[in-house]
Amino acid sequence: MEMYDIIKTKRDKGILTEEQLEYVANGCADGSIPDYQLSALLMAMFINGLNHDETVSLTKAMKDSGETLDLSAISGIKVDKHSTGGVGDKTTLIATPLAAAMGVPVAKMSGRGLGFTGGTIDKLESIPGYRISISTEEFINLVNTNGISVIGQTAEVATADKVLYGLRDVTATVDNMSLITSSIMSKKLALGSDAILLDVKCGSAAFMNSEEEARELGQMMYEIGLSFGKKVACIISRMDEPLGMAVGNALEVKEAIETLKGNGPEDLTRLCIELAGMMIYMSEKAATFEEGKASAEAALKDGRGLDKLRDLIRGQGGDESVIDDPEKLPGAAFSKELVCACDGYVNRVDGMTIGTASMHSGAGRREKGDEIDSGAGIVLAKKSGDSVKKGDVLCTVYSNDEARLLDALEEAAKAYEIADSKPEKAPIIIDRIGI
Repeated sequence: MEMYDIIKTKRDKGILTEEQLEYVANGCADGSIPDYQLSALLMAMFINGLNHDETVSLTKAMKDSGETLDLSAISGIKVDKHSTGGVGDKTTLIATPLAAAMGVPVAKMSGRGLGFTGGTIDKLESIPGYRISISTEEFINLVNTNGISVIGQTAEVATADKVLYGLRDVTATVDNMSLITSSIMSKKLALGSDAILLDVKCGSAAFMNSEEEARELGQMMYEIGLSFGKKVACIISRMDEPLGMAVGNALEVKEAIETLKGNGPEDLTRLCIELAGMMIYMSEKAATFEEGKASAEAALKDGRGLDKLRDLIRGQGGDESVIDDPEKLPGAAFSKELVCACDGYVNRVDGMTIGTASMHSGAGRREKGDEIDSGAGIVLAKKSGDSVKKGDVLCTVYSNDEARLLDALEEAAKAYEIADSKPEKAPIIIDRIGI
């Protein structure tokens, strides 16, 4: 089999076979196919597209290009949750403990972030002592004992995806639904869960800007998951502004703790109840989705979800006392408030701009190797629909670098739009697929 012929087939709008795509994935994993040929193929795929069968075959080939996890030693129906990400997305820290509190075995591998803030693993690493790297045996034992474990994703999972994603990022071939789907689903399928819950974000602070794009991606991932015999569901959620009030790693952990204490922002709480309720339903711990949501609400109200977060932190060597005293989490040497210049209503808080400001503060990465300032970030005081008076605090920026703090504050000021009348508040849940 020749890579030249595979490129030519897709260039000429032909259909690639399962064997050809397996050859490509294996060549990515072992380094036998040069980057220039892989880049040419990616561009041909981007321009001419992949049909359903090609997308399934590419997903399978990428899944099989690295290690797969066997979770059969964990009893019960394991549900993995994946979010397409966005500004202030700390749902894993809230929804998974709520689901685990109701008997859902949560065995989750998460990644680091690139951009606005860290990923789930970066947030968890802001907890003193928390271990993200443990053996597979300990991982499984923790889930069987505590009902929950969240660790870092190994580089050996879906090895081909790591190569292809890096090339897509520099060849303007990221925004293709089949390539996005195969990238996400190859990793999810390799991680061994029985069911997959997808949270596809939509809006100015998300990867998918339009509702149409988000539905298309959600539907495609849903169908691919079904093709592999998995239970799959997808929630399309809105992200035009940051989710919750905190953006930044330790700041988001603090907000997650407060949310599990029942003091969280309405939008964040609502979405996490939705996600946890669906996990409970998919794991057959509830007869209906509505019953699952009721169970999640009960676990939030009576503190069982908070107890599970404590179990998670303690089980992986973290300082569980941060739950009772969140000030033990990393802080920032410098902070500065952004104040409102006039009376009115917050018409808009642009999530992408807040995300950029958070990255300026040190909370995110511009490049994969960048170090994160765990105590840096932004806490919003006002969001769209809130009334404001001149001099009111709109947000507070935190950083351990005074110059970065001022850059972040200047950027954050661009995010706020003040109007004379109160805007309508759009619901956070846009749609559901497979429910």
